[in-house]
Amino acid sequence: MFCPMMLMAQAAPDALTISEPDMRGTARFLGMGGAFGALGGDISVLNQNPGGIGIYRSSDIALTLDIDFQSSKAPGSGSLSQTKFDVNNVGYVGAFKTGSDVLPYFNLGFTYNRSKSFNRHTTGSFALGTSVSNLIASYTTNGNYTEADLMYTDSYNPYAGRAPWISILAYDAFMISPNNQDGFNGLFGRGTSGYGTFETVEEGHIDEYSINFGGNLYNTVYWGMGFGITDTDYRSYTYYGEDLNNAFLTDEDYVTTIGDAQTGLENVTRVYGSGFNFKMGVIVKPINELRFGLAFHTPTYHSLKMERYSVANYNYSNGYNGSREADDGYVAESWYKQSTPWRIIASAAAVVGGQGIVSVDYEWNDYTSMKISSDDGFEYIDLTDNIKHYYKATNTVRVGAEYRVTPGFSVRAGYSYTTSPVNDDLFNNRVGVVTAGTELSYMLPKNKQSMSVGMGYRYKSFYTDLTYMIKKSEVEYHAFSPDIYGEDFESPSALLDNKNHNIVWTIGLRF
Repeated sequence: MFCPMMLMAQAAPDALTISEPDMRGTARFLGMGGAFGALGGDISVLNQNPGGIGIYRSSDIALTLDIDFQSSKAPGSGSLSQTKFDVNNVGYVGAFKTGSDVLPYFNLGFTYNRSKSFNRHTTGSFALGTSVSNLIASYTTNGNYTEADLMYTDSYNPYAGRAPWISILAYDAFMISPNNQDGFNGLFGRGTSGYGTFETVEEGHIDEYSINFGGNLYNTVYWGMGFGITDTDYRSYTYYGEDLNNAFLTDEDYVTTIGDAQTGLENVTRVYGSGFNFKMGVIVKPINELRFGLAFHTPTYHSLKMERYSVANYNYSNGYNGSREADDGYVAESWYKQSTPWRIIASAAAVVGGQGIVSVDYEWNDYTSMKISSDDGFEYIDLTDNIKHYYKATNTVRVGAEYRVTPGFSVRAGYSYTTSPVNDDLFNNRVGVVTAGTELSYMLPKNKQSMSVGMGYRYKSFYTDLTYMIKKSEVEYHAFSPDIYGEDFESPSALLDNKNHNIVWTIGLRF
């Protein structure tokens, strides 16, 4: 199964990268931990519970700026940091009084929202008990590929060879060599030792432009719906290198010697395109002190293009050194469609003593429902099966509170917690993970949480809010998949500690 899948340009980990949401929005929204599904009356709610647009009784225009201090720490390296500046949100809501007792207001909104930022830089190292070359040799052998298959390639498409392109690339770089049992050997054998190093640089974003409309019924039921158009641009550079002692080296004449080996795999990937989604929601206020909210988000249906480029570098003590480019430097291109999970958000909020607000959200995302298909809509059934085996539904709880100190000044605090979308079998190396093309590494996100504090000031029509938020997450980096054909399931991995410190500022006018 694995070898044919490695011929494909997409894989299940690619789907997860695009599908996981990020905690972003206005300063008030983030200051309450994103627990706004039952409150409404904020620009960010249009992308969470569109029913919140029905709360408005005056028009609103707002701009949100964000300074993001990012850090990532992995074993074998110090913490890498970078600072990014973003425009989180720009929005307008027009409130129109109808004069009707049944539908007092009909409201219309337009928003731009940076729904996800991919920016991250990570590097690290670990000791090795096996080699990526042995994994490639195992897949190549068990796929019944021959040396002749590895010597044949299409001149323009690295995924159209007779064998997986990673097998061809490894063969060209002397990382794997044929043996006399109609199979292939890697560099790691009895007595071999060494360490691996990795680097991952991710950049890009998903932006969403939405049109929303809604209103209220008898000032008790507030409803809304929205159509979103997304713009995706994801770029990554990954490097995985091995430094091996007492490696099993083979030259062009298939003469094996014991020596030192340094190898490296570099992959450059870009994914970009557009998508659309639909959201609908409702907020019910049975009494002034209590509100309940419910929202449904359809999948975002992406139309994407993926570009990949890869290089294998090698330096052996038997005198062989150099580099090999996949497909002689041509960029591999593929077009495909992807759908993200459904999202369901249930919320409740209470007004306490006329000056305080306490709000709670629960969100459910089913990552087993992600799908990848060809550009003409033909579903890749094998990828769908992998997605169902690798991932699971997540549960998110958000809690927020606000207290009005004076009529114009408020303070806030919030907390959010999301469970991991990854099945435990992947963390425990019980399942082989299929990646695409020559990109063998993948990330397994664990639970994540955020904490925030903020304040806001109102004066007549003008308002401004300021929030500090810290987001923490742990991610397991895996250099390559466990070998399902071997005697064990070891996969070289490192635990990454990621943090984002955000300072978010919103200014706006109500009129």
